[in-house]
Amino acid sequence: MHRTPHPTVSCGRRRLLRVLSMAAAAAGLSPRGQATGPQPGARGPQAATGWELVVLGITQDGGMPHPGCRRPPCSDVRAGRRVAERVACLGLVDRGGTASYLFDATPDLPAQVHLLSGGRPPDAIFLTHAHMGHYAGLLYFGKEAWATGRVPVYGTRRMHEFLTANAPWNLLVTDGRIDCRVLEADRPVSLHPGVRVTSIPVPHRDELSDTVGFLIEGPRQRALYVPDTDRWETWSRPVRELVDTVDLAFLDGTFSSAEEVGGRDLAAIPHPLMPDTRRLLSGTRAQVRFIHLNHTNPALLDGKDVAREGMTFPI
Repeated sequence: MHRTPHPTVSCGRRRLLRVLSMAAAAAGLSPRGQATGPQPGARGPQAATGWELVVLGITQDGGMPHPGCRRPPCSDVRAGRRVAERVACLGLVDRGGTASYLFDATPDLPAQVHLLSGGRPPDAIFLTHAHMGHYAGLLYFGKEAWATGRVPVYGTRRMHEFLTANAPWNLLVTDGRIDCRVLEADRPVSLHPGVRVTSIPVPHRDELSDTVGFLIEGPRQRALYVPDTDRWETWSRPVRELVDTVDLAFLDGTFSSAEEVGGRDLAAIPHPLMPDTRRLLSGTRAQVRFIHLNHTNPALLDGKDVAREGMTFPI
């Protein structure tokens, strides 16, 4: 197959992009090109205190541009025509104090922690499962980088058995960089008065660990975070009933259609398709935002119900 060389970005274009970025900031846009004004659920200028959820990334494990992808939108990023997208992650932060938490530890962890807390290590990390985009960022806590001291890492028993039995992850445990804490399904973990997190078992490809989503409860709202799941009909509990109990739902938006998978057997990657999720949850009380989008998903460009990096939500 003929491969064209990657386009380069000239010094002049880099200067132009910096100028455009500053102009966008002055116009009320985030560095990702998203409006920071009164979008649904986003923090306004009068809500800079209290607990907030922060969207720190929205793509599937490989990010965007995706390795091996030479088509738009990946090629547009490499040509300097649009910005990259980081791997799916949520942050929880107390704007009136110093506490911060991560939901999943992605390969983009350093930049995401900088966005969340200015670079201060999180007070704890909650892992959904052992697929690359959800735990690989733990490596940054090792002596080669952060050299942290016993950062609590919450996960299922199988998740922690995987970490403690396999190098290089077990070095993080034996060197005291992370402190593994086992989650029990449906049992809340209290973080602060009025703030707690509950793990919810999720059906998914469980080669290395089982999978969970998280119910995140704050003083003002309740949120559900399920970035990776098999189709909703495989759940043991009706997902509609669960979503109806929360105010915010960040849900698996990997694919918009079966055509995106390029001839692969969809049964091997049975994520719920976004149109099916919309139909299932039509009329729900919750604000639904899709997250964990594949680089092939056209909703990355203009999906109105897609989470966007930098969005904040009171919780």
